Amino acid sequence: MKKDWIYVGLTSLFELFWIFGFNVADSWWHWAIIVALIALDFHFLSKACENLPTGTVYATFAGVGTIGTTLMDIFIFEGEFNAIKGIFMFILVLGVIGLNLADNPSKNHVKEKGANA
Repeated sequence: MKKDWIYVGLTSLFELFWIFGFNVADSWWHWAIIVALIALDFHFLSKACENLPTGTVYATFAGVGTIGTTLMDIFIFEGEFNAIKGIFMFILVLGVIGLNLADNPSKNHVKEKGANA
């Protein structure tokens, strides 16, 4: 299970790499690297979904991508940060944590149910 979460981390990281590439690419070989990063990203995403709930993987992937992209915009591309962005990023983090916590009891319930049968 721990290895699957490493795949979630890798897919989230590679998503940030290719999104960064979209902002700085200006020649054909930059785009070739971006396409390779996207392929690698989706490989890790599919590996993560093999043993983890797809909804949780995607929510984590999308949440990390959204927050990471927003932070990249602020710190690298001199975007603006305001309280509203901070509040919504916080809500997004709470949602991802909530989904992760909500998935765990259902797995334990299924295991207990199977053991009693």
